[in-house]
Amino acid sequence: MSTVNSQAQNNSPVVIELAGVKKRFGRQMVLRGVDLVVHEGRTLVIVGASGTGKSVIIKHMLGLINPSRGTVKVFGRDLQRLNRRELNEVRSSFGVLFQNAALFDSMNVYDNVALPLRERTRQSKEEIHGKVMGKLELMGLEKSVDKFPAQLSGGMRKRVGLARALVLDPKVVFFDEPTTGLDVHKSNELYRLFYRTQQQLGYTAVIVSHDVPKIFKLADEVALLADGQVQGCMPPEDFQMSEQPMIRAFVEETMGHLYLSDEEEADFYA
Repeated sequence: MSTVNSQAQNNSPVVIELAGVKKRFGRQMVLRGVDLVVHEGRTLVIVGASGTGKSVIIKHMLGLINPSRGTVKVFGRDLQRLNRRELNEVRSSFGVLFQNAALFDSMNVYDNVALPLRERTRQSKEEIHGKVMGKLELMGLEKSVDKFPAQLSGGMRKRVGLARALVLDPKVVFFDEPTTGLDVHKSNELYRLFYRTQQQLGYTAVIVSHDVPKIFKLADEVALLADGQVQGCMPPEDFQMSEQPMIRAFVEETMGHLYLSDEEEADFYA
C-alpha cells in the first residue's frame, strides 16, 4: 500500500521514510510492504493490535534490524548502505524511551542520565553537570539526583528515562509503549510532559502505543498497522472519522468515546 495520508501535503522536511519494507522472521512475514513517512518536528503515533509489528517498525528506524526487502532512509540516508561509523553517526541524533525505562539499578538518577554524555561525548564534568541538571529540572527531578531506581515510583522512573533520552538533545525521540504499567493519572502526567518537552525542544517524535484514544492528543498523524501494512496515516480527527474498513473496525473496537470534553482537553495541556 502506498503512503496514504495528509503527510503528502505536509511541507516540513522528511526525517524518516520507509518504502516497501518487508520483514520476515523465519517463516513468519511480519511486515508485508510498509510505506511510512515521518516529518520534522511532528509526532507520529503508530497503533494496532498486539503482535502486529509496531515495535519492529521502530527497530527498523533505529537501524537495529534490516528489512528483508525495501528501504529505510533517515535524514535521506539509506541505513542499509551505511557502515558502522556512519550508522552510529545517524543514531547520535536519536533518543529512545523504552517501555520499562531501562534504567541501571546500580546507578543513581544523576549517573543514569549522565551516562550517554560520558559514553558518547568528550564534554567536561562541568558541561555534563549542566546538561544533566537542566534535563532533570525539566522533569521536576532535580531533588532526586541521589536516588536509585528502586527508590522511585513507576512514573518517576519513566521521567528519568525521558531525561536520559533527551540529554543529548536528539532530533528524533522514539517512545515504545511509554505508559505501560502506569495508572491513568500517571499516564496523563507523562503525556503532558511529552507535550511540554516537545514544545520546548522541538524534536520529532515517533510513538508506539496501545493507549487509545488518549495518545491521539499528542499526535499530528496516526498510522494503523494491520496485516503487515500501514492501512492509513492521517491526522487523529480524520482517523477517528475514517470510513476505511480496517480503521473503522479498529476505532469501533478500541476507542469508545472519541473526544474528551473541553474541560478535560484544557487540563491535558495545562
